Amino acid sequence: MVLGVVLVALPALALGSARLRHRSGRATDQRTDRVELVLVVVGRLIGLVLLAALSGITLVSCIGAIVQDVTVHSLVYVFFVADLLVAILVLLTAGRLDRRPRRRSASPAPR
Repeated sequence: MVLGVVLVALPALALGSARLRHRSGRATDQRTDRVELVLVVVGRLIGLVLLAALSGITLVSCIGAIVQDVTVHSLVYVFFVADLLVAILVLLTAGRLDRRPRRRSASPAPR
């Protein structure tokens, strides 16, 4: 479980926090654009806080169980699966690359 959190959830947390304020900019109205930005940022922030909390709980519980040589509580497995699902959600929403169309090079000759 520690490997799953380290290899999937922590990179998703880093990528999601780096692209927190990124948006597509489809709205034409200034007010609509601000409302869209607020909704996108609040939704991503809730997802990142949930991801950080679930990752922290899972890591602390698993490392504590390894150090104390006891079995992990069954709720930690549920947190681990929820952590992976939220990490996949963050990767799918904030991790996609929006490739902008290339601009045509302007010809120096007047038309």
